[in-house]
Amino acid sequence: MARLGENSYGKSRVRLSRITRLKDRHHFDEWAVHVMLEGGFEASFTEADNSQVLPTDTMKNTVYYVARGSNAATIEEFAMELGDYLLTGNSQVSGVRVEIEARAWEPLTIGGAPEPTTFKLGGPEVQTVRAVRDRGHREWSVRSGVEGLTILKTTKSAFAGYIVDKLTTLKPASDRILGTRATVTWDYAVAVPDYAQARARILAALLRTFAAHDSMSVQHTLFDMGKAALEAAPEIARIRFSMPNLHHLLANLHPFGQDNPNHIFVPIDEPHGTIEATVER
Repeated sequence: MARLGENSYGKSRVRLSRITRLKDRHHFDEWAVHVMLEGGFEASFTEADNSQVLPTDTMKNTVYYVARGSNAATIEEFAMELGDYLLTGNSQVSGVRVEIEARAWEPLTIGGAPEPTTFKLGGPEVQTVRAVRDRGHREWSVRSGVEGLTILKTTKSAFAGYIVDKLTTLKPASDRILGTRATVTWDYAVAVPDYAQARARILAALLRTFAAHDSMSVQHTLFDMGKAALEAAPEIARIRFSMPNLHHLLANLHPFGQDNPNHIFVPIDEPHGTIEATVER
């Protein structure tokens, strides 16, 4: 006897670019939107009855329709606006989840001043949001973050005092390169009047701490980055990290009759260590 368990459906990777035209400059956004619906869809699975199914192509069109009339300045605001629209217009929908990735376009600087209508991609990272609401709740659950935050420091990083057994070949390091391509997300405990400003405070705290920290391990730096973010943003309840340790190994130049005083390295990103943790209040 089979029965249908948890289920949802939606539209993924709806690509959207938007120009906001101000008098003296433009804002440019590039988003990838992912929408998932939960609700009364059992018959579509078990009875081949699609009468309660909103086509995913319609969901794609809804993204563009809502965007056209939206004044949302952030991906957080747009995610909630889009989700509210879908809940309001579809009584069979009991819950909605909207996830958005935003590429890091920023104004091009020419002669020390930002060019008002020309942009460059600021980095490999993307800003992210995951907004979830059930019909029975007025409040949204919002998780924002950044994916692919690629940062590196050339000193103030060590690793020693670890377990050594018969299979250990790693040598202790007192001054090494520390590099990562981090995925970071944080949960808002309350509604936030300015998500962009909160995001800026959090990212500034993360980067400032990473740069200044005398690291004894990735774990050590991760925790202090989390503490700094919680201090910078009282609106958030917790912050999660996934931080791969992207190694740069000292090149062996002895066969060539050269020394190597922490000067020449071989970047090795596979395999790599991965450290994950949540820092919460």
